[in-house]
Amino acid sequence: MSWSPTMSSISMIDTPLSQALGRFLDLSVSRHALITSNLANIDTPGYRTRDLNFRQELERAGSSGELSYALFSPLARPVPGLSQRPDGNNVNPEREGLLLAETQLRFNLGIQLLRDEFHNLSTAIHEGATS
Repeated sequence: MSWSPTMSSISMIDTPLSQALGRFLDLSVSRHALITSNLANIDTPGYRTRDLNFRQELERAGSSGELSYALFSPLARPVPGLSQRPDGNNVNPEREGLLLAETQLRFNLGIQLLRDEFHNLSTAIHEGATS
């Protein structure tokens, strides 16, 4: 007899913390994509650097609710105040490199926290099975 997940077993691992961490990771991936897009367009005349406000978008994602989260899309906005070259492009590779490193650290932290959450759930399940 093989095990197959049921709605009750899925809801056991779908905790509020795991949902929040999922949103955190999704937002980190979105920001990573924006940064790499900025870097890919470093030589595109007139290209304007875009970014998102991570904290604001995380709060917005959390307030969107479980059902509508699948439809959630972070808002990318032009970054004001960056110096631009004569061709109108304002991508700064140093800035983007630092943001890329920061985003990678955030993503790694989110993965570690999610791993810890699953470890805690696994421990609770195994301890419950032995009592």
